[in-house]
Amino acid sequence: MDYLKIKGTKALGGTIDISGAKNASLPLIAMTILAKNKVNISNLPHVVDIKTLLKLLANLGAHCTFLDDKTIVDTSSITNTKATYDIVKTMRASILVLGPILARFGHCEVSLPGGCAIGQRPIDLHLKALEQMGARIEIRAGYIEATAPNGLQGGEIIFDKITVTGTANVVMAAALAHGETTIINAAREPEVVQLCEVLQNSGIEIEGIGTAVLKIQGTAGELIDIKDFSIIPDRIEAGTYLCAGAITKSTLTLTNVEAKHLGAVLAKLEEMGNSFTITDTTITIHPAKIIKPVRIVTQEYPAFPTDMQAQFMALATQADGVSIIEEKLFENRFMHVSELQRMGADITLNGHTATVNGVTQLSGTDVMATDLRASSALVLAGLIAEGETNVHRIYHLDRGYDALEKKLQEVGADIQRLKE
Repeated sequence: MDYLKIKGTKALGGTIDISGAKNASLPLIAMTILAKNKVNISNLPHVVDIKTLLKLLANLGAHCTFLDDKTIVDTSSITNTKATYDIVKTMRASILVLGPILARFGHCEVSLPGGCAIGQRPIDLHLKALEQMGARIEIRAGYIEATAPNGLQGGEIIFDKITVTGTANVVMAAALAHGETTIINAAREPEVVQLCEVLQNSGIEIEGIGTAVLKIQGTAGELIDIKDFSIIPDRIEAGTYLCAGAITKSTLTLTNVEAKHLGAVLAKLEEMGNSFTITDTTITIHPAKIIKPVRIVTQEYPAFPTDMQAQFMALATQADGVSIIEEKLFENRFMHVSELQRMGADITLNGHTATVNGVTQLSGTDVMATDLRASSALVLAGLIAEGETNVHRIYHLDRGYDALEKKLQEVGADIQRLKE
């Protein structure tokens, strides 16, 4: 098993190229199930979750070809409609194949999902929505068994709670449904927007892209000619490296980045005393001399993202004052707190709220990653800790960060990937 060894307190400087967004790639790969042609995808990140989903498609019978600058996915050969536990257990996003398989074939079996242990992310919203579209669904022996012998039917779907994967699943199902589907309280994340835009560019009529109400006109079962597309930049990866610049008080430039997707993150970093130079494709962070404390409440896009909460907690340990971080989306997403405390962080938990007393000199030690974003928070802490930090269980990190240690090495970090 791999781990990262970090020697801290080094200043950074230089340029980091941001990879394609994992959270945009996953629904777009699942969307290829709706295609009647080979789909060319550019800018896919080289992360484990992407490989897992492509492996799942291959198990269903699809063919994937990997070239230097693009991946070609051919789902015309899919004959198997069962997504088995051995793959789905490793990644919750595997549930994204449910909507497109059901819409295309009228039946499927998908294992109940696994993934990061950050709390309950129930799929009942997905299932309820598909039932409203005419699907019959049973849970049997750990599998979702879904049938729609007459095809899915358009209708009005009202999500009780905003769900990103739920919205994506229903958008894909609606693309092949009979009639019009209206989704109310839809997720507005850039990753959902790109899914809708790719479908729209491929001939699907969609209204309300980027708003909480989507209207999708289905093809009544006819497969789609999906146009070539390139994955949007990863806003969470970008936010993580901006935090690396802020916590080490270093000037860093990010390339291949969309600043408009990072509004809430940039606003909080500015609140903490940092400033930015921004172009159409780059962001340069000019770090604060004294990091100011901050109050953060995680909420759905366009508010502050839960996927950046752990990284900002690491940064808050260096702020001159008390920061308050409230986690409203996942009940178990403070597992990194105990590991930061092992490094000397002064953090107090009260339910879903963390109080961080700043200006703490962190000390290197052995720490354990508990989920994807917690992993990156421990790396950030290691960059400014005295001595040596060893981050174990980085298979979590590899699920969502493309060559993290190499990118940090290139801007001057003393970080190595080693074997246990």
